[in-house]
Amino acid sequence: MPSSPYLADARPAYGTGTLADVMPTALAALGVPQGADGVLLRQGELDGVRRIAVLLLDGFGYHLLGQAAQASATVGAVHHGELGTLTPITATVPSSTPISLASLACGLPPGRHGIIGFTVRVPDTGGLVTHIRWDGSSPDPETWQPEPTAFERASADGVACTIVSNGAFRDTGLTRAIYRGADWLPAVSPREVADGTLAALARADRSLVYAYLPDVDTAGHFHGVGSPDWLEAVAEVSEALDGILGGLPRDAALFVTADHGMVNVTDRLHVDQRPDLLPGVEAIAGDGRMRYLYAAPGALDDVRAAWAAAVGDRAELIDRDEAVDRGWFGPKVTDAARERIGDLVVACKGTFAIVGVEGEPPHVARLIGQHGGLTAAELAVPLWTYRAG
Repeated sequence: MPSSPYLADARPAYGTGTLADVMPTALAALGVPQGADGVLLRQGELDGVRRIAVLLLDGFGYHLLGQAAQASATVGAVHHGELGTLTPITATVPSSTPISLASLACGLPPGRHGIIGFTVRVPDTGGLVTHIRWDGSSPDPETWQPEPTAFERASADGVACTIVSNGAFRDTGLTRAIYRGADWLPAVSPREVADGTLAALARADRSLVYAYLPDVDTAGHFHGVGSPDWLEAVAEVSEALDGILGGLPRDAALFVTADHGMVNVTDRLHVDQRPDLLPGVEAIAGDGRMRYLYAAPGALDDVRAAWAAAVGDRAELIDRDEAVDRGWFGPKVTDAARERIGDLVVACKGTFAIVGVEGEPPHVARLIGQHGGLTAAELAVPLWTYRAG
């Protein structure tokens, strides 16, 4: 894992360079009205582009590119500035998959789209919703996330929009919440994703394609960043990158980004081994590197004191209102989104994580690579752009 500079605190660059700015940039390049300002565009960079593919490599953080270059000549060329244009941007907060995917797909910060944690408490019921699963007891996805998606805005202007990803995700609640307005082309392997992306780009005169590969994230979780398995996953997803580059139409551009980076966790607080931390806590949500604590009425001060003593300087423990005021979730937070944030927010520092939470699968506590927090290693992600021709 990268050493201390990458474990320093960072902040999301809302309005100047986060995942929430990527799709507005693409829409502006495609001439879609009200596609925001295209804040990531360079003057003339995408003039004449009529097709854009956005490839998201899960877990492929900006500060991991140097290590990833060991496994891929293409990534090495990107990292050294020899291919396309590489720009560091940030994920949104928390730096975790459903939050980042929603920010990308909607072109909005979490405080606007409301998918504001890996898990959050549902205000009306008190139950928890896990955004990547969205089981039958979860809220209606279209109501939970009512903002128009980038694909709805683009398709309304005549742009053919396609999601290229695992078909198992096609009918999930998260898809209904954030991918509305796009057709689905099932693809699993890197080669299938590359072929599907090129086919989707060719569907119409103007096209927007979003493709997703989870392999690097999965390897990082189970084996750690920089491990042989992680490097093998980098090599495999690089096949998709090479395949797309090899067939990109002359009027097309490719954006490659990630939903977050990752840290290799070495220090864990096991909540299931600390019954003293549970009095007054109605629910614990979020993920290992950023937890939400929902306190019973009248118990907030006691919960704060107990948890502050337990985490010490390994995490920052602040109230919901302070987290909102600091701009962690964007410049505007709707009332609906605010209600979903815990009464207390625990942002882990260094290589610390909070695990062993009721309702989470046991293997989650053993994951090596984790994310969700505010370090540069987790928040910084690449935006690599390549123009065909």
